[in-house]
Amino acid sequence: MGKRVKVCLLTYEFPPRIYGGAGVHALHMVTHLRDLVELEVRTLYPAEDIEGVQVRRYYPSLPRGPEDPSGKALEVLSLNVNMLSDPIDADIVHTHTWYMGFAGMLARKLYDCQLVATVHSLEPLRPWKEEQLGRGFRLSSWVEETELRACDIVVAVSKDMAADLRKHYKIPAKRIHVIPNGVDASTFRKREDPSILERLGVETPYLLFLGRLSRQKGIFDLVEAFRSLQSGVDLVLVTGPPDTESLVEELSDSLKGMERVRWVNRIVTHEEAVALYSSCEAFICPSRYEPFGIINLEAMACERPVVATSVGGIVEVVEHGETGLLVPPEKPSLLAEGMEAILGDKPRAEEMGKNGRRRVEEMFTWEKVAERTHKLYQELLA
Repeated sequence: MGKRVKVCLLTYEFPPRIYGGAGVHALHMVTHLRDLVELEVRTLYPAEDIEGVQVRRYYPSLPRGPEDPSGKALEVLSLNVNMLSDPIDADIVHTHTWYMGFAGMLARKLYDCQLVATVHSLEPLRPWKEEQLGRGFRLSSWVEETELRACDIVVAVSKDMAADLRKHYKIPAKRIHVIPNGVDASTFRKREDPSILERLGVETPYLLFLGRLSRQKGIFDLVEAFRSLQSGVDLVLVTGPPDTESLVEELSDSLKGMERVRWVNRIVTHEEAVALYSSCEAFICPSRYEPFGIINLEAMACERPVVATSVGGIVEVVEHGETGLLVPPEKPSLLAEGMEAILGDKPRAEEMGKNGRRRVEEMFTWEKVAERTHKLYQELLA
């Protein structure tokens, strides 16, 4: 048996700080790769220990001021530099998102390692980020493009993302590999729990949205669509941290007078998420931009049908007419029609849910993702 590959994984999100799909991906790559490679993780303080993995924690040295949104980008870059204060002894440095891109570039120059980046989204396709980062958005876009062009391998989470990489950053096709996201099918499986719903103030029947409070997620399109819904169901909105605090006020204003909407404005536990998925009539994903969308896999793993927009990697996950329905983005009236169609045909909805579970088990487990990633490492070093 040959020498094990040594990998240094750089991620901004790591338990207990996980607020998006990139963080979920990084955590599961760590827990599933640790038996296949020699693994070190470098991340933002604080971070939990993971058995069998060396976890190093770092602080930024330029904390941003609340009056300057562009300072967020500078804060991130200072964290990147500090992450290299300890020498890296690895064959491969693997980064996740632009947040770790600068560290990846520097590591490749300083320590003569191969550089791999997994791309979970592209800055040019998220113009609303300027609302969050101010002029720092120019910096994040530059870091992302520069690192990806310097990478030995770029991993795209969907075929659609691979096409965007070729189009926007001119990354050669031979350097792009598609490895989709996955889901923990043992954790996310149908488990109804009325006590959890009661604790959350949720009553059945309901439609469910779960995701970041971001313009990217199309939540305001969903609210508008729900206003026109004729079926007597509730809408449950579960939102994580907002991209900007102004979005909290904006959503609160848009929900005034909507008595059938229950807004859970916090990150829920896995147990709570499973209960919410398992008892909903359908999961709704109205994203305007979504390179993949792990939330759809979670709902499918819990045997629920999905009504989602036909953007990005969603079309590679949700099979129209088989595991759910796809509708055009930014079209609240068509989103409403899709929700009504699911609500009006319960036997079909149940069949879609069971089809979704089968699809997850066949194609989208983290074990399969880790195996493909390990194979990629071996091919890169061969």
